[in-house]
Amino acid sequence: MSVQRPATIRHRTALYEDATAIVAAEYGSELSLDDIARRVASSRRQLQRAYAEIGRTTFREHLTAVRMERAAELLATRGTTVREVAHRVGYRQPAQFAKAFRRHHGVAPSAYRAEGRFARDGVPVAVANGAFAA
Repeated sequence: MSVQRPATIRHRTALYEDATAIVAAEYGSELSLDDIARRVASSRRQLQRAYAEIGRTTFREHLTAVRMERAAELLATRGTTVREVAHRVGYRQPAQFAKAFRRHHGVAPSAYRAEGRFARDGVPVAVANGAFAA
């Protein structure tokens, strides 16, 4: 394994931080690796490397994780339907959202809400316990 130069590490860290800030702010919109790379003035490959080396993940995995965390928070509020939650977190098709949610949380969105998998203050239990701390 090669040793990274400090300047390379700093550059990739900055790319990763800039990209994750965009995802955190705009997770509900259509985001792509190419779009984020353009916005952080980087190539697609450099951003992929930043995600792999600094974040130990991929862009798609990170985006999905953020969306699923926000979905869990939204499901804790009784006023939103699963369909509304799906749209708010960036899914056009509620079925696609439900499949992703089930894969991430191990239970369907409606079951998640019905089981009350969130603390009394409306924060999902995993978030309250620090599991999803950003």
